[in-house]
Amino acid sequence: MSTIATQAITVEPPTGRLAASLRRATVAAGLAGAAATTTVAAVLRAAGAPLSVKGEIPLLGFAQVTFVGAVLGGVIAAVLRRSSAQPRQRFVQLAVALTALSCIAPLAMASGAVDKLSLTATHLVAASVIIPVVARRVDA
Repeated sequence: MSTIATQAITVEPPTGRLAASLRRATVAAGLAGAAATTTVAAVLRAAGAPLSVKGEIPLLGFAQVTFVGAVLGGVIAAVLRRSSAQPRQRFVQLAVALTALSCIAPLAMASGAVDKLSLTATHLVAASVIIPVVARRVDA
């Protein structure tokens, strides 16, 4: 007869000043990224880019999705802060990889070349605003 030993692993959410700093940075980065992507989308639309994937994407949609992406990035940063010896480096690596993956959707689903490039540009704008801000707070 064999026995298997198990050990419970608990992960506590970050608390205190560090957690608050990361939360504030995430919200600020999300708001700044949302404003930047919405502005870029508005300029592109005014220049004639339809910005559509199976229908036109509303400008508010750019802000909403960008903010949600920032919040998910903040959650990833908080997990890495608790579980990685190099949380900032791991966060940046993961965020860049996820940004690259996020660019696949517009490239695959947008109807024309202008839409593909324009929508991909909004992903890159969001990442360029959000990643550095959150990365500075991962292990600060």
